[in-house]
Amino acid sequence: MNAYSPASDQFTPARCDISFNRIGYGAMQLAGPHVWGPPKDRAAAVAVLRAALELGVNHIDTSDFYGPHVTNQIIREALHPYRDDLTIVTKIGFKRGADQSWLPAASAQELRDAVHDNLRNLQLDVLDVVNLRAPGIAGADGSSIVEALSTLVRMKEEGLIRHIGLSNVDAQQVAEAQKMTDIVCVQNQYNLIHRGDDALLDTLAAQGIAYVPFFPLGGFTPLQSDALSRVAKELHATPIQVALAWLLQRAPNILVIPGTSSVAHLRENIAAGALQLDAQTLATLNAL
Repeated sequence: MNAYSPASDQFTPARCDISFNRIGYGAMQLAGPHVWGPPKDRAAAVAVLRAALELGVNHIDTSDFYGPHVTNQIIREALHPYRDDLTIVTKIGFKRGADQSWLPAASAQELRDAVHDNLRNLQLDVLDVVNLRAPGIAGADGSSIVEALSTLVRMKEEGLIRHIGLSNVDAQQVAEAQKMTDIVCVQNQYNLIHRGDDALLDTLAAQGIAYVPFFPLGGFTPLQSDALSRVAKELHATPIQVALAWLLQRAPNILVIPGTSSVAHLRENIAAGALQLDAQTLATLNAL
């Protein structure tokens, strides 16, 4: 693959003043095991963040409930004062229980507290993009998000949030939100194998809204497929690189945020942007 800079491929959502390099970085893996507590090697986590920016990444996806608090504190340690062109996207709507569980936290006070936790731990005065993480553990549950979103809209009016996004939502919830405010991005589970959002993705592309797949590489259970491995071997690439390249070619509004705690893996992930999949290869992958 040729040398690649994420800055060569950007997407700017409609009614948004931020141009995102389409390969970003997901910070979840900077925390300890099960996204809880500090990492084994904090210096390595700092190094990964700094390397990401050196390699051309201009947006980082995070949340203050990663750790909790740990990931944002590492981002601040590594990158503050932040570059003018760096966008930090965070999410609220959940919290971590003392038993490491993931618990909904969408009351008005919980959402306000979460915004202020993000501001404090990132050392920011305003958050560029805040995603409302809707209820549902295994996917969108279809419940109304009007009440929770109204709190974010008020915080946007107060100047604490610049742009609002959604996470873990279905098409009906997106439409409900769009009646209340501009939505710049949607972050749902989507990858080469998990394609339940195909119709929603296409709708968002037509509207100029960014789609950010979480678990782009399968999440805690990495993607595995004999066909994927064969394609990767033919292209002298890794299966992970092929999976990322497929996402980037799937639709122009997709922003990928693969996470890693390794600089070597970070370099491989970013290099996937140079990988071009021809029609036959895409057909093979689409058949998975």
